[in-house]
Amino acid sequence: MTLLNLKNLCSCAMSGVLWVTAASTVLPVSSAMAQVRALPDFTDLVDQVGPSVVNIRTMEKAANNPAQGGGLDPNMLEFFRRFGLPIPNMPNGPGGQRQAPPGHGQQQPEDAQPRGVGSGFILTADGMIMTNAHVVDGADEVLVTLPDKREFKAKIIGADKRSDVAVVKIEATGLPAVKVGDVSRLKVGEWVMAIGSPFGLENTVTAGIVSAKQRDTGDYLPFIQTDVAINPGNSGGPLINMRGEVVGINSQIYSRSGGSMGISFSIPMDEAVRVSEQLRATGRVTRGRIGVQIDQVSKDVAESLGLGKPHGALVRGVERGAPADKAGVEAGDIIVKFDGKPVEKSSDLPRMVGATKPGTKSTLTVFRRGSNKDLTVVIAEIEPEKPVAKAEDKPSKSQEANQAQAQALGLMVSDLSDAAKKQLGIKGGVQVDAAADVAARAGLREGDVILSVANVTVGSVNELESILARLKSVKAINVLFRRGEWAQYTVIRPNR
Repeated sequence: MTLLNLKNLCSCAMSGVLWVTAASTVLPVSSAMAQVRALPDFTDLVDQVGPSVVNIRTMEKAANNPAQGGGLDPNMLEFFRRFGLPIPNMPNGPGGQRQAPPGHGQQQPEDAQPRGVGSGFILTADGMIMTNAHVVDGADEVLVTLPDKREFKAKIIGADKRSDVAVVKIEATGLPAVKVGDVSRLKVGEWVMAIGSPFGLENTVTAGIVSAKQRDTGDYLPFIQTDVAINPGNSGGPLINMRGEVVGINSQIYSRSGGSMGISFSIPMDEAVRVSEQLRATGRVTRGRIGVQIDQVSKDVAESLGLGKPHGALVRGVERGAPADKAGVEAGDIIVKFDGKPVEKSSDLPRMVGATKPGTKSTLTVFRRGSNKDLTVVIAEIEPEKPVAKAEDKPSKSQEANQAQAQALGLMVSDLSDAAKKQLGIKGGVQVDAAADVAARAGLREGDVILSVANVTVGSVNELESILARLKSVKAINVLFRRGEWAQYTVIRPNR
């Protein structure tokens, strides 16, 4: 064990040079200190960006919500709305009148009640301000307060709930606009800073580091995760890098208490700018769609199909008459590229398609039965999801056939009638009447329809038996099956 000579440590310090003596090794502490990086100084950033950050208060008519939140501090209302919590009723004060929230001596008019509080930042010098859609959602009036205490009524130019981005406009000129940063240059571990109005405390500065990028918490946004302290009221405020550039909009937090727990999420600024440009031009955002239900590709499925590493988006179902259906996409396909760009994970696909202008001809590269195939698809505009039509009756069964190989896997299957195939919109397949043993462990169950086995299409029970007979020595068999309207893969591992 090495012991430090504390006596030598003290005597050396007296001479103006600090030394540490350990056995026969003597190192100057100054050389070790040289490796320590100094903590960042955020004061210049606050001076640079602070004048561009605004406080946003929203109001609503009392008639819209006469029973709730009338006496609640507006700084807390945004918290209840953001987390989907019921807005509590405030107790009545003397004489049966609702008490004013603490620190707010002047009551609001009866026809205008505080709704919430948030943050925003100046995007252009002529008064365009960016914030979160949930900050202004449902507001009858939006009030913007600048750092110099000037207050303006703002007009909502547009709000997009899918991305949680909104743009509001105030009538002012010569305002200090922020600089937009390059999100692609942002690195995990990099220092970042936030300015906003948590709980109504205007111009509050917090700092931390980037914890992760491309964090999947939504269909259309790969969020920036940080450990910056973000609380109710920070929503819509800027996330700022050390160059004084805005790289994100603070939007969500992970919390069990309602306060900061060191996990917050920001909308990447490149995504936000694309949305804001459409909002400013048309007041709405258009996104592309192709009409597929997708899922992740598991390691087992990728290996059994010969795909190699797990990547791409597994097509579980294709909407009838949708662009993907017209292009020839089939359930069980794995979309590995969109317009030549790799689809690494399933969440990449809706972002790529969503960012494509409706009417555009795009190329889908799908992995099907061991090889890649390019399909041309015409992008349609996204629309509200329609309820999936369900078959009213189960497909009828055909007469029992020889099922020796299927029974060895725990499967009882039967042929589908032509009427059942037409009703399901498929050309072939066999119905699972019962599943046990390894088939049940693989997730198959009664009512499923097996479409292919080991990359070979199954049209009947006899075909299934022939395929399984050739796979007696295979340790893992991939099975594409349909359950309801959607298809998925599983892997059966025979007991051999």
